[in-house]
Order: sequence, then C-alpha cells, then structure tokens
Amino acid sequence: MKTAKTDVSSLIEKDRANVWHHISPYIEEKPPMVIQSGQGAWITDHQGNRYLDGMSGLWCVNVGYGREELAKAAYDQMVEMAYVPMTQSHVPAIELAEKLNDLLGGGYMIFYSNSGSDANEVAFKLARQFHQQNGEPSRFKFLSRHRAYHGSSMGALSATGQALRKFKYEPLAPGFLHVSPPDSYRRPAGMSVEDYNIMRAEEFEQKIIWEQKETIAGIIMEPLITGGGILTPHPVYVEKVQEICRKYGILLIIDEVICGFGRTGKYFGHQHFGIKPDIITMAKGLTSAYLPLSVTAVRKDIYETFKNSAENSHFRHVNTFGGNPAACAVALKNLEIIERERLVERSELLGARLQAELAELKEHPHVGDIRGLGFLLGIEMVENKETKEPASAERVASLIAACKKEGLIIGKNGDTVEGSNNVLTLSPPLSCTDDDVEFIISVLKKVFTEL
Repeated sequence: MKTAKTDVSSLIEKDRANVWHHISPYIEEKPPMVIQSGQGAWITDHQGNRYLDGMSGLWCVNVGYGREELAKAAYDQMVEMAYVPMTQSHVPAIELAEKLNDLLGGGYMIFYSNSGSDANEVAFKLARQFHQQNGEPSRFKFLSRHRAYHGSSMGALSATGQALRKFKYEPLAPGFLHVSPPDSYRRPAGMSVEDYNIMRAEEFEQKIIWEQKETIAGIIMEPLITGGGILTPHPVYVEKVQEICRKYGILLIIDEVICGFGRTGKYFGHQHFGIKPDIITMAKGLTSAYLPLSVTAVRKDIYETFKNSAENSHFRHVNTFGGNPAACAVALKNLEIIERERLVERSELLGARLQAELAELKEHPHVGDIRGLGFLLGIEMVENKETKEPASAERVASLIAACKKEGLIIGKNGDTVEGSNNVLTLSPPLSCTDDDVEFIISVLKKVFTEL
C-alpha cells in the first residue's frame, strides 16, 4: 500500500530532524529509504517501490522477510517469560546451546550476547583471562588481517583491519596487530594461488616471532573476509593458520558472524576447511536478524580453567540483553526453518548458479575478479584490467545506483581502505526462489552491459 506523497515528505522531514543513520554521510538531496514491509527476498518502501534485497539487510536476513513463525515464537515466549538474565537460565537458552553444539560437532560451551561486536569482545576478554589462569600471563596480543571487519566497539574495532572505520577514533585498545590478507586476485605474477596463500599464512608466524611468541593470546579471522571485499582463501591457508596456532599455543578465534548459518553453503564457514576452532563467534543469521542475539562458543577445556575456586577466576562479564528468552526462541525456530527448507544446501546450489551465470561478466573491461563461497559473491571493479587499478568511487556508486533503479539492492566494501572500496557485494536471503535468482542475474547483466 502506497503512502501519500505528503506523508512520505513528512516522514523524511521527521527522520532528518531526529534519526542519526549508521555509517552514512549526510547528503541533503539523498534522503534514506523508508522501508515499510518485507516478504521473502523483497522489501517495499513507503512509496510502494519494491526491491529485491540482495544484501539480506546487513548480511543477516538469511531466511527472508515476513516469517510469521518467527514472530509467533517471539510472541509466545514473551507471554510466557519475557526476560531472564543469564546469571540464571531458561529453557530456550538451554535448548539453543544444545542445538548449536550439535551443529558444531560438540565440545563447546555457549556464552550469549546480543551482537557480533559483543561476541568478539567476549572472545578477547576470556582469551586473555584464560592465558592468565593457565600460567601464561604475558599473552595479551591478538593478530588479525588488514581489510577484515570484527565489529565497531573499541576492542572489536581494534581487531578490525579497515583504516577508514578507525579514522578519528584512535587511539584504540592496545595489543591488536595486523597482517596482510589472502587477496589471491592481487598475488604476485607467476605465483600459484596455493603458494601465495601459504606465504600469507606464514606471515602470521613471522609476526608471532617478531612480537615475541609468549605475548600472543589469539588469532581472530573470518573463514573468508566478507565486508572487506569477499576475499576467499585457498583451503591450505586456513589449515596453515590453525597449524601455526597449535604450534605456538595461540587460541584460534573464528568469526562466523556473517559466514555462519548457511551463508557459505555449510552451517559454518570454517567447516569448509576441516578445522576445529578454539572459539567461535556468531550472530546475524542466528536469528535471521528477527531479534538481536549473538554467541561466543568456547572449547570446553578452555571453560574448565574458569571453574576453579580461586578469587576472581570466574568470567566477570555480563550482558543485560544477551540470551534474551524471546531471541533464543526465535533462533531455535530459525534453525528449524533452515533445516526444514534445506537452506544450507540451497545456499550452495544458488551460489554455484550465480557464479556460473555471471562468469561472463569477467570479460567486462571493468571487472577484475568474481569470487565467493555459497550464496555470497564479490565482484571486484577495476579501472584497468591489466594494472588492476581499483575502480573509482564514482564508477562503483553509479553501478549500485543502476541496480537500485532496476529494483535490486546490492552493497560494496564501504569504508574499508581509502582507494580500495571497489568490490560489489551480494548476500541475498538463502530462501530466494529460482525466479529471484534469475532477477538478480538479469539485472546485473543489464547494468554491466550499459556501464
């Protein structure tokens, strides 16, 4: 149902007067979209314009919009018991922890928070405390990759390797160091993808040695760098990083905030690589964003070091809304939907189709690379295919605008590194129909033809 033009203008005026929008520059002639409703993969604004949401909101609405089952699960739980702090417990939290452990292959304790940033903050705090209580108090530093994103709170932002996200907020938390990402597209000429990825993994070991191995608490990384440009590693890279962690007694923290819950074609992205992380963080697709919830899953033997009776040996962290009963109930129902509709397998299938159908775009003079895993795709735009010079901000913006004009919302690796915000991103709902995917493909082919 369309809203009258005067009503829309009034809404925009009220928005401009009262709402401070996330990570968005103020542009007077470009007001925000006012979203009215969503169904399946589609959203509708207050003027009745429909768009296929090719980014699932912020990489998170995995089962699509308008799921009445999820609304009912929240309602029923709120009526029965709306709130329990996780200093105690409740049935949905218990059942969800058991379900997540099953999906992870067992052996973890589940700590609840309410956002991906929170989940990573928990990981950093408990890793430092673990080493303290394990007789290695000098371990406090964390290694991550340039271009990676791990959150916006001060610790998580310190781990983030995106200079533009940090600019004007520094100095941040000490003890966070970065190495080069596995950007296979920009590997040295003549070097194989496998050799390049081994070289990049070994950079972690060099950093560990240079920083004094007894000072390193953990390495945090996504299975593939998502918001920083869909940088997809060769399996040997992930295996090598785990090997390095084991060699030096360093905790491996895998950030599954975006990659989890079917996005990559498996329940969790790290399951593509046959590793067993020490700590796993997750959010977004856990509830398909219907309610805020995140998890830090911790290996049980790490948890055991927090059970002794020494003073202050327990984990002294609390989150008011973490593990909210309604959010846990929604997560359980969300996982039921994912399993019932085989959305993990669907993600793998749709992702393969998307890559196959769009492969011809690699011949476009401004497309340098197309990459992804599961239903997650990145298109790297360049000014020159030979030099691989990143595409200008204007070129990238014009293509995103052209897609929106055709009814498709896509994203980019915004506010990453100055001059390198040139990767178009796609992360559609896993519940997309075949017609939805055909629409995505047809729009992209059309706008690239006209570019």
